[in-house]
Amino acid sequence: MREKSYNKTLITVRSALEGLRPGSEVRGCFWGREAGARLALDGASIPGYVESRGGRKKDDEDVAVWGVLYQDPGYELRLLGLRPAAVSGMGRGQSPARKLLDELAGYVPSAQVRAAFVAYDVDDALDRALREVAASPELRDAAATADEGGYEHRHAFARAVTAATLAYAVGGGADAPDGLQRDALLSLLGADLHTQGRALGGTVAKAAAAPALRALTWHARRRRGAHNDSLLVPGVGDILRYQARGQALRQLIKRTVDHTPGDVVTVIAHSLGGVACVDLMVEEEIGRVDQLITVGSQAPFFYEAGALVSLEHPQQPPAHFPRRWLNLYDARDLLSFRAAQVFPDVATDHEVDNHQPFPFAHSVYWDNRQVWTAIGTWLG
Repeated sequence: MREKSYNKTLITVRSALEGLRPGSEVRGCFWGREAGARLALDGASIPGYVESRGGRKKDDEDVAVWGVLYQDPGYELRLLGLRPAAVSGMGRGQSPARKLLDELAGYVPSAQVRAAFVAYDVDDALDRALREVAASPELRDAAATADEGGYEHRHAFARAVTAATLAYAVGGGADAPDGLQRDALLSLLGADLHTQGRALGGTVAKAAAAPALRALTWHARRRRGAHNDSLLVPGVGDILRYQARGQALRQLIKRTVDHTPGDVVTVIAHSLGGVACVDLMVEEEIGRVDQLITVGSQAPFFYEAGALVSLEHPQQPPAHFPRRWLNLYDARDLLSFRAAQVFPDVATDHEVDNHQPFPFAHSVYWDNRQVWTAIGTWLG
C-alpha cells in the first residue's frame, strides 16, 4: 500500500539526513492519495477482476493514513488548503476563515477532553500539539477554503492535533494508546470543537463524519491479481494521470515547500516525484529551493522523448531553475535516467549500484549507503 511504503521511506530518509545534517528540518510530501491514480469504476476496464479484496482489511487504508499523520500532522489540512478559496458573502462581520482561525487558536479543551488525555498521560503533548497546529501555515491556508460551517476543517484540525499529540508523547517515551483508544480521544476532541463552534455562533454540518481524505480513497474491490493492483495502477496509472492532470501534484509539492521552515530548502525527489519537481521549478520560481536531488527519475527521458510537460527540446531550464541539481541513477533500474548530458548547465549525474534487478532496483535507493554518501558529499 502506498502509505506503508511512504512511511517507511520517510523514516529512513529522516534518519539518514539527521546523520548527515543534524538538526535539519524534514518535510515529506505524500501525494499518492491526492494526485495518484485510482480506478474510478473499481477496475471495470480490467478483464478478469474478481469480487475480492485480496485479504485487505476494511480499515487498513485509514490505519495507513494515520501513519502519514504521525509523520506529518498537517497533511490533511494541507490538502484542504489546495481547494479554491471560499467565497465570502455580502454580510458584515468576520469572514469564515477569520472566524475559524480565531476559534481554533483560542480553543481550550473542556474538562472531559482534558481528563481523557490525562488518563493516557499525554496532556502535556496535547498542549504542545494545540499550539503548533493552531499556529501552522497549513491551518492558515486551509482556513481560507472554509465555508460558514467549517465542518471538514474542524475535523482535519482534530485529527492533526490528535496525531501530533501521540507523536510527541511517544517521542517523549510515553506508551501509545491503541487505535480504538486513539479514535475515542479523537471523537471527544472533535465533538468538543464542534460544540464550542456552535457556542461561538458557528454552524456545524449535519453530514456524517468523514476524514477529509476519505472521498479521495481508492477502494480496489475488484482485482485481476496482485500484479495489476500493486504495479499497474500505482505505477503506470500514476504516470498517465500525471501527464493528463499533473497540476494538483505540482501544487502540493509547492505548498509543502512553502510550509517547510528555513532560509533555503533542498528538495529530494524519487521517480515520478522528480519529474513533477522539474516541471514545477521550470514553470515557477520557487525562491527558497537552492538545490534539487532526483533519485531514479524519468525527467531526462521525458524531456528527450518530448513528453516533459514544462519544457520541450531544445529549450533548457530557465534562469530561476535551481543551478545545483544532483541526479542519482542505477543502470539496472530501468526507470532511472542520466540528466547531465541532457541538462548540462544545471545537472550533475552520480551512478550508484543497488545490487538488485529491476523492478527491485527502483525502490531500494534509500537503503543504499552509496546514495547517502553521494547526498552527504553533495550537501557538504
